[in-house]
Amino acid sequence: MLTVAVPIAVPIAVPIAVALAVVAVLVSLPYWLPRRVVALRERVFARINGDEGIPVPGGLAGVDRFRELYSHPAANGRSRGAALSDLFWYWLSPGPEMHQEHLEPGERYDAVARTTRSLLAVPKAEAEELARRCAARRLEGVRGMVRLRDLMMPLWAEFAYELVFAEPCPREARDLIAANADDVVTSLKCTGLRHMDRRDRLTRYLLPRLDKVRVPLPDGLTPLEQAYYLQGAFFNTAVVQLSEGMAHLLLVLARHPEEQERARTSDDRHFDRVINETLRLYPLFGIAHRITSGDIALDEHTTIPAGSVLCFNYPEFHRAGFADPDRFDPGRFDRPAKELNHIPFGVAANRPCPAWRLAPIVMRVVAREVLDRYVLDSSVSHTRSLPSRGPCLLTPRGAPHRPRLALAYMRVRDRWEDVWRSLVQLVLGTYMVWDAHRLRLCERHFAEAAARDPAEERHPAEEGDPAETEAPTAAEAPDRTTDAPDRATDAPDRTTDAPDASDAFDAENRYAHHGRHPGSRRTR
Repeated sequence: MLTVAVPIAVPIAVPIAVALAVVAVLVSLPYWLPRRVVALRERVFARINGDEGIPVPGGLAGVDRFRELYSHPAANGRSRGAALSDLFWYWLSPGPEMHQEHLEPGERYDAVARTTRSLLAVPKAEAEELARRCAARRLEGVRGMVRLRDLMMPLWAEFAYELVFAEPCPREARDLIAANADDVVTSLKCTGLRHMDRRDRLTRYLLPRLDKVRVPLPDGLTPLEQAYYLQGAFFNTAVVQLSEGMAHLLLVLARHPEEQERARTSDDRHFDRVINETLRLYPLFGIAHRITSGDIALDEHTTIPAGSVLCFNYPEFHRAGFADPDRFDPGRFDRPAKELNHIPFGVAANRPCPAWRLAPIVMRVVAREVLDRYVLDSSVSHTRSLPSRGPCLLTPRGAPHRPRLALAYMRVRDRWEDVWRSLVQLVLGTYMVWDAHRLRLCERHFAEAAARDPAEERHPAEEGDPAETEAPTAAEAPDRTTDAPDRATDAPDRTTDAPDASDAFDAENRYAHHGRHPGSRRTR
């Protein structure tokens, strides 16, 4: 019997062992594969991008020099001379050359910045009421499982439209703006390719409506350039960043029930601490790059030469100097925010976010509208990039609240989605970075400009004496959003300081050269 059993048991045991090993590997995938893919993706991106860029903080300048370098008047170049800009322009197309954040310093930038300030200059009470109305319309009838970024995007699309045109937002406009913004942020996260037809539809919608904008648009721009300016600053970046910011804020409250209830019943001062801590943990900008227009002396032996690309790392700066930096703790902001490593809206001397006054005010209003209506629950992983779009369970207040099974399902689904999503990001991200550097949209744009006018080769320097200060945080926002700097060089203006990257289209297909809408070129 024994001699017969041994040869039979061996061939049976081997496939069982193999099957168990395969099952064990599959079950463990969500715990290790996404991290490995992210690391691999970063190596691939670094190889494609080359060695360009001086990290700050980094070997040359630590955390203690971050503000100083960011505020330096020579750290004022935005696009020209950086290969990294080709990637940024690629993701923000069409019209990245008219995007306020990517304009080089000079008269055109000053004119655009003045217009942005005028459009954002609304009384606090009016801004709050507009945000409240938009939230009430969007939240009507919503309940159950949602993706927070998707929930917020139509809301902020309506808000941005009414801010620009001072009239109720038609459903067609809301859908066009939301589709445009979603396509941009989806490609930024590398979870989908860009679809230029969706973006072009918004441009075509805006062109015949330019005369309805509630303030005069910048002089010296063609109608197409004016449309690109509005699309980039208000209907792309503003909508994306407000939607992302709200998704982070609501998700962090969903994952911290005690803080959620406290925020719901607290005064505005505490709620502002919650917003500040959320933006510290999950800054909307990853890397903000600047090109130096002159030498920057660090000490008597070290100088950063003109033409260098400085890469300011927001997440690393926001972690420095905090005990247990990954823990959510609004109590950190019992101290004045200016004493902390915290610049969620940039530094005042170097194009801070133009909505640094308005954004915290309206985010607080919308968050209160959500919390007054729902109990929020979530069990998903929370990262700065938020490629999951923020899955969350909304239970109407007063309804039975039994989220345990839903949260268990959400946790499992999120882990497995993360596996697939990380692979998609690796493939699509690698392709888009390669494609952006193949097209070299930014480089070709400035090469064509220099061919038309050799003076374009110069790096214009911003005027004035930049103050080494930060844009105020949520708790420091004044009662009126009209309290803005007088000079364009000091004005809030960082609508896309590299959330992850940006976008553009092929310069050869620009409308002005060929009489054909540039967005007709599509990535296949």
